[in-house]
Amino acid sequence: MSVCLAQARASLFRPFRQSTRSTISSRLFLLSPRLLSTLAVLEHKEGKVSPQSFPAVTAASKFGGPITVFLAGSGSEKAAEQAAKLNGVEKVIYTSNNAYDKGLPENFAPLLVENIKKGNFTHVVGAHSAFGKNILPRASALLDVQQISDCIEIKDENTFVRPIYAGNAIATVRSTDTIKIVTIRGTAFLPAEETSNTAAIEEAPVDPNAECTTVWISENLTRSERPDLGTAPKVVSGGRGLKDKENFDKLMPPLADALGAAIGASRAAVDAGFADNSLQVGQTGKVVAPQLYLAAGISGAIQHLAGMKDSKVIAAINKDPDAPIFQVADVGLVADLFQAVPELTEKLNAGRK
Repeated sequence: MSVCLAQARASLFRPFRQSTRSTISSRLFLLSPRLLSTLAVLEHKEGKVSPQSFPAVTAASKFGGPITVFLAGSGSEKAAEQAAKLNGVEKVIYTSNNAYDKGLPENFAPLLVENIKKGNFTHVVGAHSAFGKNILPRASALLDVQQISDCIEIKDENTFVRPIYAGNAIATVRSTDTIKIVTIRGTAFLPAEETSNTAAIEEAPVDPNAECTTVWISENLTRSERPDLGTAPKVVSGGRGLKDKENFDKLMPPLADALGAAIGASRAAVDAGFADNSLQVGQTGKVVAPQLYLAAGISGAIQHLAGMKDSKVIAAINKDPDAPIFQVADVGLVADLFQAVPELTEKLNAGRK
């Protein structure tokens, strides 16, 4: 009798226990945090991933979740094969369609947002380059989230470090957005290396009826045999101290060729017409961190220092001993650059023979 009663009680309470268990487990599922997953948006050109995009993959690895790479535009299929070998990448998504060439944000951003939603990504990372600054802010607006720009450190999945006031102060910011869209300063992260492993590659479908509101017409490029300014291991830059374009063209190219360096310029030199704005180094120009940065005739305004202060060795030539550039320079020469630069160029060329 007692056995039967116990069995009856057990059978009576079993549905309640099962119901309670399922309710608790469903609540735990709802309360569990969203799994981290990161989408690295890479730039490519002529079938190769741009060097400035490699640090974005390294930055993506700081979040700890799986990394997916996103590429779009003509030649992205070939670039996807290269991206699939980058350390830490688990999957590559590409869309080979010329509507997404040149990183036109009106066309590219909606496609990117579509893939962010489809993949349920928690973090999106790109380089703080012209490409990244063009596309990711628009994607942020479409997703109604706040972008975190020019990060130099990722502390955790929600906390980021970025320079403010032309690099004179460092801010630590925390985001509560469900999707974090981040651009990173390439000089602050090591480039991702290629490995023998190959990630899965998937072609993303494109809606044939998708509206592409902007059409690329043409571009005029300045061709140079010198290294690219943004990635060169050596950079020589000229400033307003060169006085005019004739002196800039006379002194800087021979020095750059003797060193095997790229040529840069201060904003003052660019504004004065000494050099093209594509050569501008600084807060509103390119941010570089070469092994050697040689500044000739540059006083060292904070806007310029913000673009080159992470260089491994900084050398400066200036006739003013109180020029701010000497405060950050590892090697300084107080001299007339019109004498010092030709002498330096001559000695470098003699040493190469």
